[in-house]
Amino acid sequence: MKFKKVLAVLMSVLMLFAVSPMTMAADADTDYKIDNPYKNVNFETDNVYKADFHSHTTYSDGNDTLPKMVERHYELGFDIHAITDHSSTFYSFTEPQHVDVMKLFSLVKNGFVIGEALHENGVASNGKLYTVTQNEAGDQFYTQADDKPMLGVPFGNEQNGTSFNNAHINTWFVDYGHGRLGGTSYYEDVIKAIDELGGLSVINHPGEYTNARDEIYTADAYDKNDIMYNYKIRKFEHLLLNYKSCIGIDINSKGDSRTRFDRKLWDIMLQDLLPFGRNVFAIATSDAHNLDIVDSGYTMHYMPELTSAALKKNMSEGGFFAASKYVGNYDELANLRDELKMVGTAEALAFYEVLDPLVKSSAEEMADGGDGHKYEAPEGTARPLFTNVVVNEEEDTITLEAENALVVHWIADGKVIHVGNTIDLDDYSDEIKNYVRAEAYGTGGVMYTQPFALTYKGVPTNNDFGFYFDWGVIASAICDNLVRGLAAILPIDLIVSIFA
Repeated sequence: MKFKKVLAVLMSVLMLFAVSPMTMAADADTDYKIDNPYKNVNFETDNVYKADFHSHTTYSDGNDTLPKMVERHYELGFDIHAITDHSSTFYSFTEPQHVDVMKLFSLVKNGFVIGEALHENGVASNGKLYTVTQNEAGDQFYTQADDKPMLGVPFGNEQNGTSFNNAHINTWFVDYGHGRLGGTSYYEDVIKAIDELGGLSVINHPGEYTNARDEIYTADAYDKNDIMYNYKIRKFEHLLLNYKSCIGIDINSKGDSRTRFDRKLWDIMLQDLLPFGRNVFAIATSDAHNLDIVDSGYTMHYMPELTSAALKKNMSEGGFFAASKYVGNYDELANLRDELKMVGTAEALAFYEVLDPLVKSSAEEMADGGDGHKYEAPEGTARPLFTNVVVNEEEDTITLEAENALVVHWIADGKVIHVGNTIDLDDYSDEIKNYVRAEAYGTGGVMYTQPFALTYKGVPTNNDFGFYFDWGVIASAICDNLVRGLAAILPIDLIVSIFA
């Protein structure tokens, strides 16, 4: 009997040692490797620059001349300005070239055709002297009264200007597409050409092409069970998988009416593409066709110097933040309202009192078939700004420092999982898959980080996108050849001279 008891004790001890490592392994934190898009940013020494990568003048379908658009951006504190007229490449502040078809387009849209340029020296409409200068690398700068310079982004162009369904792509840094017509439903030829030339591109306001802007509720937008949404999502994903120089999508432009569901699209693409190792960056822009909308959307860049080379590198790495003074998505506003109450500071509760009636009236309008209301930051309100990013892989934490932010929350797989400036990834291992990203909200609007891609043992991976055919190539072949044929035979200069 004694022998049996001793044997039983020994077996129990052995089982304890056998089970303990398994238990410890189950309770151990996940070892996350965090791909920090801001790893090459020095928040202590880099300068911070404000940029708008999308604006228009009367050289295509804008309502205001190039000098007025440049002056307005300068007045509002922009350090970087891209003029992206449709099918019209930006070569210079002083020597732009007017595409004939765009003259006709402007005539039909606005009833006039004006093509004005800046001079090397002149007087702005505010009475201040301005200069246009160029550095040794060929970068061009606009400056008023010897103040700070504003960089003109080289070769800006909103491609596919004569498409029938707004399949628009913004491109920069390489000379391509000036006078090029067409682009209906088809993105790949432009993105491929820019990739081969060494430039950068982005897919503009996808909600306009996908018709997601016509939805009322977030749940209905980009529903993969809908055959057309599924096709269009895969169209974008196919492009991003094949062309790294296409940095991502525009998620908040103009007043956010057409882009209000494009943050959902962004999260869908991150869930789908990060298992392939493909991150997706986001920009926000004004897409200004008139002066009043300038500064509605923008990006903030921490860089050591203001040059196009530094800017291109920063954009390629995702080391920048997108921001807007508008939030047009009802669910985001309702969630923000609840988070403000949870934060509970005096400033947060004051903002809660602003948002609560807006959310309630928006719900009523949507119930009647309307789009709901958007939040617009009051003029002069300080905007949220991330001022530091600290990644600690040993602790599996990411900490954000921000100015003018009442709420910072973190998103994984399209859902808010944490509220606060610091996230401990180990606390959310059940909800996190391939990424987290953050948003900062204040009375001045919203600022978005780029995604922090994650790798760890067991991270979802994929190597088979499956068969995909872009039917847009057929639509493009039919519609675009029609446009090009008409442009070739119409006496455009004569028409413009008669009616302008």
